[in-house]
Amino acid sequence: MRFSLLAAGFLAAGCVAVPVPQPAAPPDKLALSPASFAVLPGWAQERHAEALPAFSETCRRLAALPPDRPLGGGEAAAPRAGRVSDWLPLCAEAATLPRGDDAAARQFFEARFRPWLATNVAGERPDPFGLFTGYYEPELSGTRRRRPGATPLLSRPTDLVQVELGEFSDDLRGRRTAGRVEQGRLVPYATRAQIDRGALDGRRLELLWVDDPVDAFFLHIQGSGRVRLAEGGVARVGFAAQNGHTYVPIGRVLVDRGVMTQDQVSMQSIRAWLAANPTEARGVMDQNPSYIFFREIQGLRPEEGPPGAFGVPLTAERSIAVDRTHIPLGVPVFVDITHPTTNAPWRRMLMAQDIGGAIRGPVRGDVFWGTGDAAGEPAGRMRSRGAWWLLLPASL
Repeated sequence: MRFSLLAAGFLAAGCVAVPVPQPAAPPDKLALSPASFAVLPGWAQERHAEALPAFSETCRRLAALPPDRPLGGGEAAAPRAGRVSDWLPLCAEAATLPRGDDAAARQFFEARFRPWLATNVAGERPDPFGLFTGYYEPELSGTRRRRPGATPLLSRPTDLVQVELGEFSDDLRGRRTAGRVEQGRLVPYATRAQIDRGALDGRRLELLWVDDPVDAFFLHIQGSGRVRLAEGGVARVGFAAQNGHTYVPIGRVLVDRGVMTQDQVSMQSIRAWLAANPTEARGVMDQNPSYIFFREIQGLRPEEGPPGAFGVPLTAERSIAVDRTHIPLGVPVFVDITHPTTNAPWRRMLMAQDIGGAIRGPVRGDVFWGTGDAAGEPAGRMRSRGAWWLLLPASL
């Protein structure tokens, strides 16, 4: 919490200055306003049929869930998103649509869904605009054998306890933490700096070894990746657990140090600074205490994206990570943002199929751009302020 000093007159009178706590910012709160497809900018120009494969992935996951299970979300979204059983007829109808037919797909979405403008109503002035960033599946070089200078990717430790805080308080629905049990109490787990300096050595947690520590650091941020192995083949790795510490973006650290301005921050600029300042790089990366543990993913086809938190493979430029405290996983959303490399309007339908440690708020999204360096270019530069609409069943 930030504090401010008492008025200077108290100091002049010889009184001791006492820190005065500032009021905490009100918590984010979602409000939904009904809209029509006619007012969605770019809706008529959208290639609606291209969204159907990602929607089909959502349907595949829903078919495996209990019919009475709510889709989730909070506040205004949960009752309008309904239960799995409300979506199954929509999924059955979508499966009959001819592939590649934009007109048929558009007619389906307009007939079966209703758009709702999402607004953050925390604070004095409601705000329908929020931050949109990007992520991707990087490709790294590595090996299954330990070698000098390589950085390990660790599997989940057996003593790491993850806690769904919403199971203890409705106010914390969608939030989680992690730690370890010590004398009957849950205590914080080791930080990134502690783990990198050997806090978990000897536990046989090493899953793979990658050549570049900076590549490994950014893999932790992206959450999944492909490792091209020196002995041949490719290993797919994905999120297994997190150590419970709050994610701190090192771009903010570099801004606070005066190294770059906020407008200059991107994955590319951060990487360039780390490469140019190798003696300081480790200390800067240590400022992010969050640490990701990985698992090796089997059975994915090469053309498939990594699995998101919703349990389906992500689709390039059609999947988005959301804050599930506010937004139900699985629902379609229509975004009005700008493209990170062309600055042109970028308006399309995406599926809420993932979450992220830094994705917090009713109007906050992280677009999945695909795999490899070509996807990393827009993902690393994306920082767009925009709006979105949730597409929820018209029957509700």
